[in-house]
Amino acid sequence: MANNQTEEILLTEEEALAQLDEQHRIRIEKLNELKLSGKNPYETTKFDVTHKAEQIRENFEALENTDVTIAGRITSWRDMGKANFIDIRDDSGRMQVYVKIDDIGEDNFKEFKKWDLGDIVGLTGLVFKTRRGEISVHAKSIKLLAKSLLPLPEKWHGLRDKEERYRKRYLDLIANPEVKDTFVKRSMIIREIRSFLDSKGYIEVDTPVLHTLEIGAAARPFVTHHNALDIDMYLRIETELYLKRLIVGGFDRVYEVGRIFRNEGMDATHNPEFTSIEMYQAYTDYYGMMDLIEELYRTVAIKVCGTDTVMYQGKEIAIGKPWERLTMIDSVKKYADADYNTWADDEAARAVAKEKHVEVSENATKGDVLIALFEEFVEDKLVQPTIIYDYPVENSPLAKRKPTDPAFTERFEYFINCCEFGNAFSELNDPIDQRERFTKQVEEKRKQGANAEIDEDFITALEYGLPPTGGLGMGLDRFVMLLTDSASIRDVLLFPTMKPLD
Repeated sequence: MANNQTEEILLTEEEALAQLDEQHRIRIEKLNELKLSGKNPYETTKFDVTHKAEQIRENFEALENTDVTIAGRITSWRDMGKANFIDIRDDSGRMQVYVKIDDIGEDNFKEFKKWDLGDIVGLTGLVFKTRRGEISVHAKSIKLLAKSLLPLPEKWHGLRDKEERYRKRYLDLIANPEVKDTFVKRSMIIREIRSFLDSKGYIEVDTPVLHTLEIGAAARPFVTHHNALDIDMYLRIETELYLKRLIVGGFDRVYEVGRIFRNEGMDATHNPEFTSIEMYQAYTDYYGMMDLIEELYRTVAIKVCGTDTVMYQGKEIAIGKPWERLTMIDSVKKYADADYNTWADDEAARAVAKEKHVEVSENATKGDVLIALFEEFVEDKLVQPTIIYDYPVENSPLAKRKPTDPAFTERFEYFINCCEFGNAFSELNDPIDQRERFTKQVEEKRKQGANAEIDEDFITALEYGLPPTGGLGMGLDRFVMLLTDSASIRDVLLFPTMKPLD
């Protein structure tokens, strides 16, 4: 019987599948009976709701003994004969409903008793409080709005398998209502980021997702084909070059909340499609972007979490304290006990790498070795928010060189919980230098088999003149992970990329 579904029954996998098939069959038979009797639940096109469950709880004193109309999914059922208690859940939470034969009529009550857990219903009734003190609705009328043909996950054990939860997020949200809180908070985070940037005079813009060039950046793109033009096109791996074109065109402050696609591996912090937020500001530099990102993180954390100190995977992360700022040279000196400034040449640098048991290529430069030592010895020490700045030119093709040391660039990345969260530059605005770096980057990519090309139009834009500009890109999903204490990026993506089932 449908109303016994709240009982805990431990079954083998084969028994569970057999029961699922049986319940599916029974529910379809119930639906057919409803249709034959002229009561097809799927014909309902509209149901006027006056209140949400949360509104009723929060305004009980004003609503007590007044009628409300609510709707939601039946999630539990307590059968007491001619009077039943059901719980329905809407997008604000749970509400207990008291359904009695004397109030809705014998025929309607008979139909009601045939409904199942998971069915979506609408009802009108009186707000009251039970003898046990629970705020409830005493139904005067109730209607089936949509029939559930598959049973909900078993009550006590819920939907536990993570793979199944990611594949069937709709079921995850029904079975584990707390999951919804993560995505509500994600929406709040995006809203507060927009509000913060808007308050600073930034303009939100949209740039193309489909590109005609495989540009020379490090990431590997997804390739598609445009039939009408008969050309291959590439899903974007960043929004940077188009946003900087807008700075050339006269927008002084722009940002984009954009979906990015990279044809690479998947792990706890990487998904092939993800969301980045890139922002560019004329007439500032990477120091200006350092101040901006610290203020943004503090502001959003307080607005969304009510505090600028958050717990992440058992660690207290002090977003609100001034972030430590270290040059890459100083960080490697601090954590790897290796001093870049003492390396006479590339060969000496490679000798240090060998001494530290860090593998580098036979042609590695001093900058390459510094980067390798940083990745090996420094990143896993950066638990609290830390800005690492002044990167070697070898891995910073779009950043402006430091006037005092052209082997380095005005670039920084910031790290939290040993993970990179964002990347920023004083933007390279010398078109000649940019072409040289693009050329070198494209050569390297082609050696790896990529069909990389120089973005000539971007070079042309630079030749018209890009003012001194600071730019920053941040991974939204990692920020959401931090503020929701989520261990995996798949926990903060409603529909993460999954391998198809066989």
